[in-house]
Amino acid sequence: MSRLQVVSGKGGTGKTTVAAALALALAEEGKRTLLVEVEGRQGIAQLFETQALPYEERKIAVAPGGGEVFALAIDPELALLDYLQMFYKLGSAGRALRKLGAIDFATTIAPGVRDVLLTGKACEAVRRKDRGGRFVYDYVVMDAPPTGRITRFLNVNDEVAGLAKIGPIHNQAQAVMRVLKSPETAVHLVTLLEEMPVQETADGIAELRAARLPVGRVIVNMVRPQVLDAADLELVGSVSRPAVARSLSSAGLGGARRGGHAERLVEPLLAQAEEYAERYTLETEQRAVLAELDVPLHELPLLAEGMDLAGLYALARKLRGQGVSRAAVRPAGNAGRTSRAARTTASAPSRVGSTGSRGCHEPSSGTGAGPGPGP
Repeated sequence: MSRLQVVSGKGGTGKTTVAAALALALAEEGKRTLLVEVEGRQGIAQLFETQALPYEERKIAVAPGGGEVFALAIDPELALLDYLQMFYKLGSAGRALRKLGAIDFATTIAPGVRDVLLTGKACEAVRRKDRGGRFVYDYVVMDAPPTGRITRFLNVNDEVAGLAKIGPIHNQAQAVMRVLKSPETAVHLVTLLEEMPVQETADGIAELRAARLPVGRVIVNMVRPQVLDAADLELVGSVSRPAVARSLSSAGLGGARRGGHAERLVEPLLAQAEEYAERYTLETEQRAVLAELDVPLHELPLLAEGMDLAGLYALARKLRGQGVSRAAVRPAGNAGRTSRAARTTASAPSRVGSTGSRGCHEPSSGTGAGPGPGP
Protein backbone atom coordinates (compact mmCIF):
# COMPACT_ATOMS: atom_id res chain seq x y z
CA MET A 1 0.00 0.00 0.00
CA SER A 2 1.45 3.35 -1.07
CA ARG A 3 2.25 5.68 1.80
CA LEU A 4 1.77 8.93 -0.17
CA GLN A 5 -1.82 9.15 -1.39
CA VAL A 6 -2.34 12.06 -3.80
CA VAL A 7 -5.96 13.03 -4.50
CA SER A 8 -6.90 15.17 -7.50
CA GLY A 9 -10.04 15.77 -9.54
CA LYS A 10 -11.87 18.27 -11.68
CA GLY A 11 -13.20 21.29 -9.81
CA GLY A 12 -16.60 20.59 -8.31
CA THR A 13 -16.13 16.83 -7.96
CA GLY A 14 -15.46 17.01 -4.22
CA LYS A 15 -11.78 16.04 -4.22
CA THR A 16 -11.11 17.72 -0.86
CA THR A 17 -14.00 15.81 0.72
CA VAL A 18 -12.71 12.53 -0.74
CA ALA A 19 -9.15 13.29 0.44
CA ALA A 20 -10.44 13.91 3.97
CA ALA A 21 -12.55 10.74 3.94
CA LEU A 22 -9.56 8.76 2.64
CA ALA A 23 -7.36 10.09 5.46
CA LEU A 24 -9.95 8.91 7.99
CA ALA A 25 -10.30 5.54 6.27
CA LEU A 26 -6.54 4.93 6.31
CA ALA A 27 -6.22 5.91 9.97
CA GLU A 28 -8.22 2.94 11.21
CA GLU A 29 -6.89 0.50 13.82
CA GLY A 30 -4.45 2.86 15.47
CA LYS A 31 -2.68 4.16 12.38
CA ARG A 32 -1.58 7.77 12.00
CA THR A 33 -2.37 9.80 8.88
CA LEU A 34 -1.30 13.29 7.81
CA LEU A 35 -3.74 15.19 5.57
CA VAL A 36 -1.91 17.87 3.58
CA GLU A 37 -3.44 20.91 1.86
CA VAL A 38 -1.41 22.74 -0.80
CA GLU A 39 -3.84 25.23 -2.35
CA GLY A 40 -4.42 27.55 0.61
CA ARG A 41 -8.22 27.23 0.53
CA GLN A 42 -8.62 25.92 4.12
CA GLY A 43 -11.09 23.34 2.83
CA ILE A 44 -9.86 20.74 5.32
CA ALA A 45 -10.56 23.00 8.30
CA GLN A 46 -14.10 23.59 7.05
CA LEU A 47 -14.79 19.88 6.61
CA PHE A 48 -13.56 19.01 10.09
CA GLU A 49 -15.33 22.02 11.57
CA THR A 50 -12.20 23.45 13.12
CA GLN A 51 -10.23 26.69 13.01
CA ALA A 52 -8.08 27.63 10.02
CA LEU A 53 -5.02 25.39 9.85
CA PRO A 54 -1.64 26.99 10.60
CA TYR A 55 1.67 25.98 9.08
CA GLU A 56 2.13 23.14 11.53
CA GLU A 57 0.88 19.61 11.92
CA ARG A 58 -2.21 19.41 14.14
CA LYS A 59 -4.43 16.55 15.19
CA ILE A 60 -7.93 17.18 13.85
CA ALA A 61 -9.74 13.84 14.18
CA VAL A 62 -9.73 10.41 15.77
CA ALA A 63 -10.57 7.49 13.51
CA PRO A 64 -12.36 4.25 14.47
CA GLY A 65 -10.03 1.93 16.34
CA GLY A 66 -8.02 4.78 17.85
CA GLY A 67 -6.20 6.03 14.76
CA GLU A 68 -5.37 9.71 14.42
CA VAL A 69 -5.65 12.19 11.57
CA PHE A 70 -3.31 15.18 11.57
CA ALA A 71 -3.53 18.05 9.10
CA LEU A 72 -1.07 20.54 7.61
CA ALA A 73 -1.77 23.53 5.40
CA ILE A 74 1.53 24.11 3.58
CA ASP A 75 2.45 27.77 3.20
CA PRO A 76 4.91 28.12 0.28
CA GLU A 77 6.53 31.23 1.77
CA LEU A 78 7.22 29.51 5.10
CA ALA A 79 8.30 26.35 3.28
CA LEU A 80 10.84 28.43 1.35
CA LEU A 81 12.11 29.94 4.61
CA ASP A 82 12.56 26.40 5.96
CA TYR A 83 14.43 25.51 2.80
CA LEU A 84 16.71 28.56 2.96
CA GLN A 85 17.47 27.91 6.61
CA MET A 86 18.21 24.26 5.93
CA PHE A 87 20.61 24.77 3.06
CA TYR A 88 21.93 28.28 3.54
CA LYS A 89 21.50 28.91 7.32
CA LEU A 90 19.95 32.33 6.69
CA GLY A 91 18.14 32.50 10.02
CA SER A 92 17.06 36.08 10.77
CA ALA A 93 18.20 37.15 7.29
CA GLY A 94 15.53 34.86 5.80
CA ARG A 95 12.87 36.42 8.03
CA ALA A 96 14.03 39.86 6.92
CA LEU A 97 13.66 38.81 3.28
CA ARG A 98 10.08 37.81 4.01
CA LYS A 99 9.32 41.20 5.54
CA LEU A 100 10.70 42.86 2.43
CA GLY A 101 8.46 40.73 0.23
CA ALA A 102 11.32 38.86 -1.40
CA ILE A 103 9.98 35.43 -0.41
CA ASP A 104 6.55 36.09 -1.91
CA PHE A 105 8.25 37.52 -5.01
CA ALA A 106 10.39 34.40 -5.43
CA THR A 107 7.47 31.96 -5.12
CA THR A 108 5.31 34.05 -7.47
CA ILE A 109 7.75 34.54 -10.35
CA ALA A 110 8.98 30.96 -10.14
CA PRO A 111 5.89 28.72 -9.83
CA GLY A 112 8.07 25.69 -10.43
CA VAL A 113 9.97 26.45 -7.24
CA ARG A 114 6.65 26.84 -5.43
CA ASP A 115 5.51 23.38 -6.52
CA VAL A 116 8.85 21.83 -5.56
CA LEU A 117 8.46 23.26 -2.07
CA LEU A 118 4.87 22.01 -1.73
CA THR A 119 5.56 18.48 -2.94
CA GLY A 120 8.85 18.40 -1.09
CA LYS A 121 7.18 19.12 2.23
CA ALA A 122 4.72 16.27 1.70
CA CYS A 123 7.50 13.89 0.70
CA GLU A 124 9.48 14.85 3.78
CA ALA A 125 6.50 13.85 5.93
CA VAL A 126 6.35 10.49 4.10
CA ARG A 127 10.01 9.74 4.79
CA ARG A 128 10.23 11.22 8.30
CA LYS A 129 11.14 8.77 11.06
CA ASP A 130 11.34 9.01 14.82
CA ARG A 131 14.47 8.37 16.85
CA GLY A 132 13.64 4.67 16.89
CA GLY A 133 13.66 4.51 13.09
CA ARG A 134 9.89 4.15 12.72
CA PHE A 135 7.82 6.19 10.30
CA VAL A 136 6.09 9.08 12.06
CA TYR A 137 3.08 8.73 9.72
CA ASP A 138 1.71 5.53 8.28
CA TYR A 139 0.13 7.49 5.41
CA VAL A 140 0.27 11.01 4.01
CA VAL A 141 -2.79 12.11 2.01
CA MET A 142 -2.35 15.18 -0.21
CA ASP A 143 -5.33 17.25 -1.33
CA ALA A 144 -3.64 18.17 -4.60
CA PRO A 145 -4.43 20.67 -7.41
CA PRO A 146 -7.15 19.83 -9.96
CA THR A 147 -6.76 17.18 -12.67
CA GLY A 148 -5.84 19.69 -15.36
CA ARG A 149 -2.72 20.69 -13.40
CA ILE A 150 -1.84 17.58 -11.42
CA THR A 151 0.75 16.07 -13.79
CA ARG A 152 2.70 19.31 -14.15
CA PHE A 153 2.44 19.88 -10.38
CA LEU A 154 3.92 16.48 -9.56
CA ASN A 155 6.40 16.39 -12.45
CA VAL A 156 7.82 19.90 -12.01
CA ASN A 157 10.62 18.46 -9.92
CA ASP A 158 11.92 16.66 -12.99
CA GLU A 159 11.94 19.95 -14.88
CA VAL A 160 13.70 21.77 -12.05
CA ALA A 161 16.24 18.99 -11.71
CA GLY A 162 16.94 19.29 -15.42
CA LEU A 163 17.49 23.05 -15.18
CA ALA A 164 19.61 22.96 -12.05
CA LYS A 165 22.27 20.37 -12.83
CA ILE A 166 23.99 20.55 -9.45
CA GLY A 167 23.44 21.98 -5.99
CA PRO A 168 20.75 21.73 -3.32
CA ILE A 169 17.82 22.58 -5.61
CA HIS A 170 18.82 19.75 -7.97
CA ASN A 171 19.25 17.36 -5.03
CA GLN A 172 15.89 18.39 -3.56
CA ALA A 173 14.04 17.87 -6.85
CA GLN A 174 15.71 14.49 -7.43
CA ALA A 175 14.85 13.34 -3.90
CA VAL A 176 11.21 14.32 -4.36
CA MET A 177 10.94 12.53 -7.71
CA ARG A 178 12.37 9.36 -6.19
CA VAL A 179 9.27 9.31 -3.97
CA LEU A 180 6.71 10.52 -6.51
CA LYS A 181 7.72 8.03 -9.21
CA SER A 182 8.00 5.07 -6.87
CA PRO A 183 5.47 2.58 -5.48
CA GLU A 184 5.44 4.76 -2.34
CA THR A 185 3.04 7.08 -4.21
CA ALA A 186 -0.43 6.60 -5.69
CA VAL A 187 -2.34 9.33 -7.55
CA HIS A 188 -6.12 8.99 -7.26
CA LEU A 189 -8.58 10.93 -9.40
CA VAL A 190 -12.06 11.95 -8.24
CA THR A 191 -14.85 12.27 -10.79
CA LEU A 192 -18.61 12.42 -11.25
CA LEU A 193 -20.72 10.33 -13.60
CA GLU A 194 -20.88 13.22 -16.05
CA GLU A 195 -19.27 13.58 -19.46
CA MET A 196 -16.82 16.43 -18.77
CA PRO A 197 -15.42 15.15 -15.44
CA VAL A 198 -15.05 11.62 -16.87
CA GLN A 199 -13.27 12.91 -19.98
CA GLU A 200 -10.92 15.01 -17.84
CA THR A 201 -10.25 11.95 -15.69
CA ALA A 202 -9.36 9.88 -18.76
CA ASP A 203 -7.08 12.65 -20.03
CA GLY A 204 -5.49 13.01 -16.59
CA ILE A 205 -4.71 9.29 -16.37
CA ALA A 206 -3.14 9.37 -19.84
CA GLU A 207 -0.96 12.34 -18.84
CA LEU A 208 0.09 10.73 -15.56
CA ARG A 209 1.06 7.52 -17.33
CA ALA A 210 2.99 9.45 -19.99
CA ALA A 211 4.93 11.18 -17.20
CA ARG A 212 5.57 7.78 -15.55
CA LEU A 213 3.67 8.80 -12.41
CA PRO A 214 1.83 5.99 -10.56
CA VAL A 215 -1.93 6.00 -11.09
CA GLY A 216 -3.94 4.68 -8.16
CA ARG A 217 -7.74 4.61 -8.19
CA VAL A 218 -10.68 6.46 -9.69
CA ILE A 219 -13.24 7.46 -7.08
CA VAL A 220 -16.69 8.34 -8.40
CA ASN A 221 -18.22 10.81 -5.98
CA MET A 222 -21.81 11.91 -5.33
CA VAL A 223 -23.43 8.86 -6.93
CA ARG A 224 -27.23 9.10 -6.84
CA PRO A 225 -29.19 6.09 -5.55
CA GLN A 226 -30.87 3.80 -8.06
CA VAL A 227 -34.64 4.23 -7.70
CA LEU A 228 -35.75 2.47 -10.90
CA ASP A 229 -34.34 -0.71 -12.35
CA ALA A 230 -33.97 -1.55 -16.05
CA ALA A 231 -37.45 -3.12 -16.25
CA ASP A 232 -39.04 -0.01 -14.72
CA LEU A 233 -37.20 2.24 -17.17
CA GLU A 234 -38.54 0.28 -20.15
CA LEU A 235 -42.07 1.10 -19.04
CA VAL A 236 -41.47 4.86 -18.88
CA GLY A 237 -41.97 5.42 -22.61
CA SER A 238 -44.73 2.89 -23.12
CA VAL A 239 -46.94 2.97 -20.04
CA SER A 240 -50.54 4.10 -20.46
CA ARG A 241 -51.33 7.38 -18.72
CA PRO A 242 -54.81 6.23 -17.66
CA ALA A 243 -53.21 3.10 -16.17
CA VAL A 244 -50.82 5.27 -14.14
CA ALA A 245 -53.73 7.45 -12.99
CA ARG A 246 -55.67 4.36 -11.87
CA SER A 247 -52.64 3.05 -9.98
CA LEU A 248 -52.22 6.37 -8.21
CA SER A 249 -55.91 6.46 -7.39
CA SER A 250 -55.81 2.93 -5.96
CA ALA A 251 -52.96 4.11 -3.71
CA GLY A 252 -55.28 6.71 -2.26
CA LEU A 253 -53.97 9.73 -4.17
CA GLY A 254 -57.28 11.01 -5.49
CA GLY A 255 -59.54 10.39 -8.47
CA ALA A 256 -58.30 8.92 -11.76
CA ARG A 257 -60.87 10.73 -13.93
CA ARG A 258 -59.89 13.79 -15.95
CA GLY A 259 -59.23 16.65 -13.56
CA GLY A 260 -58.92 14.35 -10.57
CA HIS A 261 -55.93 14.68 -8.25
CA ALA A 262 -54.38 11.35 -9.32
CA GLU A 263 -54.84 12.24 -12.99
CA ARG A 264 -53.07 15.60 -12.47
CA LEU A 265 -50.07 13.82 -10.93
CA VAL A 266 -49.43 11.65 -14.01
CA GLU A 267 -47.64 14.19 -16.24
CA PRO A 268 -45.14 15.50 -13.63
CA LEU A 269 -44.50 11.94 -12.43
CA LEU A 270 -43.74 10.65 -15.93
CA ALA A 271 -41.61 13.73 -16.66
CA GLN A 272 -39.47 12.91 -13.61
CA ALA A 273 -39.23 9.29 -14.74
CA GLU A 274 -38.08 10.34 -18.21
CA GLU A 275 -35.47 12.68 -16.69
CA TYR A 276 -34.24 9.83 -14.49
CA ALA A 277 -34.08 7.50 -17.51
CA GLU A 278 -31.92 10.00 -19.41
CA ARG A 279 -29.59 10.40 -16.45
CA TYR A 280 -29.44 6.62 -15.97
CA THR A 281 -28.42 6.17 -19.61
CA LEU A 282 -25.75 8.88 -19.33
CA GLU A 283 -24.34 7.41 -16.10
CA THR A 284 -24.26 3.93 -17.64
CA GLU A 285 -22.29 5.29 -20.59
CA GLN A 286 -19.83 7.08 -18.31
CA ARG A 287 -19.33 3.96 -16.18
CA ALA A 288 -18.40 2.13 -19.38
CA VAL A 289 -15.81 4.81 -20.22
CA LEU A 290 -14.32 4.57 -16.72
CA ALA A 291 -14.19 0.77 -16.92
CA GLU A 292 -11.95 1.05 -19.99
CA LEU A 293 -9.32 3.01 -18.04
CA ASP A 294 -8.05 -0.18 -16.36
CA VAL A 295 -7.87 1.25 -12.84
CA PRO A 296 -9.72 0.21 -9.68
CA LEU A 297 -13.07 2.03 -9.39
CA HIS A 298 -14.85 3.10 -6.21
CA GLU A 299 -18.16 4.89 -5.73
CA LEU A 300 -19.27 7.20 -2.94
CA PRO A 301 -22.94 8.12 -2.51
CA LEU A 302 -24.51 11.55 -2.73
CA LEU A 303 -25.42 12.52 0.82
CA ALA A 304 -28.97 13.86 0.76
CA GLU A 305 -28.49 15.68 4.06
CA GLY A 306 -25.42 17.53 2.78
CA MET A 307 -21.83 17.26 3.94
CA ASP A 308 -20.97 17.54 7.61
CA LEU A 309 -18.57 15.77 9.97
CA ALA A 310 -20.91 12.79 10.39
CA GLY A 311 -21.17 12.51 6.61
CA LEU A 312 -17.38 12.55 6.32
CA TYR A 313 -17.09 9.59 8.69
CA ALA A 314 -19.82 7.81 6.71
CA LEU A 315 -17.83 8.24 3.48
CA ALA A 316 -14.71 6.95 5.26
CA ARG A 317 -16.64 3.80 6.25
CA LYS A 318 -17.68 3.34 2.62
CA LEU A 319 -14.06 3.58 1.47
CA ARG A 320 -12.89 1.12 4.13
CA GLY A 321 -15.64 -1.27 3.08
CA GLN A 322 -14.41 -1.03 -0.51
CA GLY A 323 -10.85 -1.96 0.49
CA VAL A 324 -8.95 1.31 0.01
CA SER A 325 -6.25 0.11 2.39
CA ARG A 326 -5.21 -2.54 -0.11
CA ALA A 327 -2.62 -1.83 -2.80
CA ALA A 328 -4.12 -0.65 -6.07
CA VAL A 329 -1.36 1.05 -8.07
CA ARG A 330 -0.93 -0.24 -11.61
CA PRO A 331 2.63 -0.29 -12.97
CA ALA A 332 3.55 2.94 -14.78
CA GLY A 333 7.13 3.01 -15.93
CA ASN A 334 9.23 2.34 -12.85
CA ALA A 335 6.14 2.52 -10.58
CA GLY A 336 5.29 -1.14 -10.16
CA ARG A 337 4.69 -3.44 -7.26
CA THR A 338 4.70 -2.05 -3.76
CA SER A 339 8.10 -2.19 -2.12
CA ARG A 340 8.74 -3.52 1.36
CA ALA A 341 9.47 0.02 2.62
CA ALA A 342 6.18 1.28 1.21
CA ARG A 343 4.29 -1.45 3.06
CA THR A 344 5.91 -0.64 6.40
CA THR A 345 3.67 0.75 9.11
CA ALA A 346 4.73 1.61 12.61
CA SER A 347 3.45 3.34 15.68
CA ALA A 348 4.48 7.00 15.86
CA PRO A 349 5.89 9.03 18.73
CA SER A 350 3.80 11.66 20.46
CA ARG A 351 5.82 14.52 18.99
CA VAL A 352 4.73 15.21 15.40
CA GLY A 353 7.78 17.18 14.39
CA SER A 354 10.38 14.55 15.28
CA THR A 355 12.86 14.06 12.43
CA GLY A 356 15.14 11.18 13.15
CA SER A 357 15.88 10.35 9.51
CA ARG A 358 16.65 12.11 6.26
CA GLY A 359 13.60 13.06 4.22
CA CYS A 360 13.05 14.68 0.84
CA HIS A 361 14.77 17.88 1.98
CA GLU A 362 18.30 16.56 1.67
CA PRO A 363 21.23 18.98 2.02
CA SER A 364 23.90 18.61 -0.62
CA SER A 365 26.39 17.59 2.07
CA GLY A 366 24.32 14.46 2.64
CA THR A 367 23.62 15.15 6.30
CA GLY A 368 20.67 16.46 8.22
CA ALA A 369 16.97 16.32 7.57
CA GLY A 370 14.12 18.58 6.67
CA PRO A 371 12.61 20.03 9.83
CA GLY A 372 9.06 18.95 10.47
CA PRO A 373 6.61 21.52 11.83
CA GLY A 374 6.09 21.27 15.55
CA PRO A 375 2.91 20.16 17.28
